[in-house]
Amino acid sequence: MTAPTESTPDETAVPTSDEPWGRVDADGTVSVREGSEWREVGQFPDGSADEALAYFTRKYSDLANEITLLEVRHRRGGASASDLRQTAQTLQGKVKDAAAVGDLAALERRLANLLSALEGASAAEAQAAKEAVDAAIVERTGLVERAEAIAARDPKTVQWKQVSAELTELFDQWQAHQQNGPRLPKTVSQQLWSRFRDARSTVERHRRAFYAELDETHKHAKEAKTRLVERAEALAPRGEEGIPAYRGLLDEWKASGRAGKKVDDALWARFKAAGDALYGARIERESVEAEESKDRIEAKRALLERARPIIDVKDISSARQQLTAIQREWDEIGRIFPRDKERTLDDELRKVEQSVRTREDAEWKRNDPETTARANDMTRQLTDAIEKLEAELAAAEKTGDAKATQEARDALEARKAWLRAIGS
Repeated sequence: MTAPTESTPDETAVPTSDEPWGRVDADGTVSVREGSEWREVGQFPDGSADEALAYFTRKYSDLANEITLLEVRHRRGGASASDLRQTAQTLQGKVKDAAAVGDLAALERRLANLLSALEGASAAEAQAAKEAVDAAIVERTGLVERAEAIAARDPKTVQWKQVSAELTELFDQWQAHQQNGPRLPKTVSQQLWSRFRDARSTVERHRRAFYAELDETHKHAKEAKTRLVERAEALAPRGEEGIPAYRGLLDEWKASGRAGKKVDDALWARFKAAGDALYGARIERESVEAEESKDRIEAKRALLERARPIIDVKDISSARQQLTAIQREWDEIGRIFPRDKERTLDDELRKVEQSVRTREDAEWKRNDPETTARANDMTRQLTDAIEKLEAELAAAEKTGDAKATQEARDALEARKAWLRAIGS
């Protein structure tokens, strides 16, 4: 083989001069030239010298190809510098004293250059990895603190469905962070997980205690409401008369607490059915009474038609007699159902009665002897005052006293107005 030239980092060094990289002894021993020395790399006794050299040259080419692949991966980026560096160091060990024929020194130089480049990249990568771990610790600590904040809430004020959803979301984030994030130092990871686990355990303990207490509350409420249902159903034979007692039971029902939606709904259905039966008896009775009242309603409406003209009867005594006769017939007709119709008819008759009463009061006031006497006495006083003022007015006009004349005239007009009012 001819002596090789120094290869570039991407090339496989091959002998090109007259001085070969390898030789084969007569017994098939193959050696590689290293500087001015020869080192045995193996034997190939069952073939020719060319076959022996070709075999060990291929081994050299395999090493060179592995180095070339590492160089390409480094140039392209994306691969871990630390992993490439570790692989390069492994290759260094394989190249040193390798059982191969070729410019092994050139391969060592390429590996040295590659390791030098990877050393800086590994340092930057290690720094980035440290920063990523620090950030991951901060993030995972945030998850722990949120879980601990949930655990610190007052269990009596917690909405447990919401809290369970929050904690499940935090745990999912924890798992995703653990699977996809950087690996944390074992001590830190265990410490954070211990805090997160303790927070979850606290929440779960509070939740179990809450629902245990709630179950006990529901149990007592169920027992109380069941008894109320039974008492309400026992009122059925009393019919409408059982309604007041049922209302009392309804107040107890409202104060008995909750027994859970399904239980509450089922018990309420029974309780309401018992009440419906009682109110149904009332409705049935009112329906019968309303049917029976139809003729009485028509009779009272006819009396109203007779009563309304009484308002215009001038003789108050006659008006009162007619109204009294109608009221007597009204009472004889009896009660009307439903009650709202009865109230409407009574109100209409009451308007006629109020009109007659108002006229009677006015007539009585006019004919009251005491009132008449007071009116006569006032009339005399006003008449005397008018005569006196007329004399004063005449005297003032005669003297030409304008002020006295006006005062006398104003006083005279006032007395005459009072006299007219009394006379009316």
